[in-house]
Amino acid sequence: LIAVTYVIVNNNTITFSTVDKDKYLNIDVSKFENGNEIFILPVELHKQLEQKNPSSLIVLDASNPKVYAKGHIPGALSVGFKGLSETTGKPGDKEWGVILSKKKLVEKLKSLGISNDKLVVVYSDIDKGPGAGGRAVWQLKMAGFENVRLLYGGLEVWKRLGYELSKKTSKPVPAKNLVLKDYNESFRAKQKYIFENLSNLKIVDVRSLKEYTGKDTSRGEARAGHIKGAKWLSWKSVLNEDTTVKSPEEIINLMAGIGIKPGDDFVLY
Repeated sequence: LIAVTYVIVNNNTITFSTVDKDKYLNIDVSKFENGNEIFILPVELHKQLEQKNPSSLIVLDASNPKVYAKGHIPGALSVGFKGLSETTGKPGDKEWGVILSKKKLVEKLKSLGISNDKLVVVYSDIDKGPGAGGRAVWQLKMAGFENVRLLYGGLEVWKRLGYELSKKTSKPVPAKNLVLKDYNESFRAKQKYIFENLSNLKIVDVRSLKEYTGKDTSRGEARAGHIKGAKWLSWKSVLNEDTTVKSPEEIINLMAGIGIKPGDDFVLY
């Protein structure tokens, strides 16, 4: 791992310095299927922020709000892990945790200043949460918003490149117009579909091992354990220690270990 030091400049700004930045400046995301349509590199985002043209860019921080408060990318808006999801009631209740209805999502995104002509970049502090940035990108792409990117490596790689963080809470300027498509249902598998296809469906539980075995229900699970027949593969398994993504070959091998090969249909949860 590369050693990281940081200096607090004032109450609202944290500037990092790193020993070696080269490995993070020349990452090729095209090696991943549709990589250029999924990721944006930290160096690319940093260049856009330096241009100080916020009218064309919205940055969303999907980390826990407490993590956001300790330091985030300057100008980023806090949405949290559940910011685009239905949270009425409690875990286990019908529809709890699913993506907001199209009408509610449009209003939520407009309140964040998001319109169809904006580039939306989402990230999270991957070391302190369950990959919330990826969840938000998935939700937006499901809703037909294509101009959205996941920050490669999340906040960790941003810090390793020496880019500053801010403690200043950013306030959005609401957008007036936003049009979303009807949700692409191929992006998700509903409970009824899983139940009806349980005997032949490949299912992967990406939570922690303790959650998979039922020893930990601290994240709000209504019941302990996992879906019958589900294989376990932690979501962190596809990441390197520095939160960069493992190579396609490594990921293919990991999936092969639980009986899934390229081209197979499977469900993650």
